[in-house]
Amino acid sequence: MLRRKKMNQETSAKSTNIYALPILAEDLQLSHNYGELPFNSHEGNLKYAVDFLVPELSQVVAALGGTVVYVKQDSDVGGPDGKYWNDGNRIVIRHANREYSAYEHLKCGGSLVVVGQTVECGQLIGYSGNTGYSVGPHLDFEVFVRPVLDESEGETVKPGFVDYSFEVGKVITSKEVGNEKANSG
Repeated sequence: MLRRKKMNQETSAKSTNIYALPILAEDLQLSHNYGELPFNSHEGNLKYAVDFLVPELSQVVAALGGTVVYVKQDSDVGGPDGKYWNDGNRIVIRHANREYSAYEHLKCGGSLVVVGQTVECGQLIGYSGNTGYSVGPHLDFEVFVRPVLDESEGETVKPGFVDYSFEVGKVITSKEVGNEKANSG
């Protein structure tokens, strides 16, 4: 059984690959209090993870083509408590340049892919949920390098996004997506 590690390694590296959004922009929700909660899951090794606020059952798509190397989808529990640290449903995809993308807090049974499957950028891979250590429905997106043995996690790096330049480590809402689209055109 996988026990996700709370790694203390930190890096300031940025991804080599460029990633598309892992969700559909129209599914993003505005949130006025999410960032104000006394809870921060993004520190240490998760420092560069990006939270996308989306309703449960939102479509999650591959942010870049690659091979699925890890799937966990058997959890139906979660909440804002460390006891749920290892209960987040998760898909991990291996990409070129020794990078991986991870999609966390998926719905129980919400993966549409299996280990060994090749996926294309934009392909539907699963549905968002609220499993694991989470304060509410959202998708946690990570890009990492130097994976652990089962390739389920590693050392996160700052993801580069196509047409978007979000501040990594903050909550992404539909307002930011609209502003980024306007600024990139």
